[in-house]
Amino acid sequence: MKNNWISKLPSRALALLLPLLLAAFGSLAQTTTPSPDRPEMADALRQSGKIYVVVLVVVIIVSGLLFYLVRLDRKVSRLEKEVGE
Repeated sequence: MKNNWISKLPSRALALLLPLLLAAFGSLAQTTTPSPDRPEMADALRQSGKIYVVVLVVVIIVSGLLFYLVRLDRKVSRLEKEVGE
């Protein structure tokens, strides 16, 4: 079996990452036609270009949480192996 980066991820991390990716793709697929129920704050942030800063901060936070969960899962797996021996 070919060793690719997905096989190196723990299954729990992959299970957390998959819904996140699906949500991101779902939000990209939405139409951009204006509607009366759209929040004005998002329009203002988009017009001033600050929406990209908000998206970047959210991506950094989610990436950090995912990295922490993967690292924690590896530590717990290692401890489980030590206790099992």
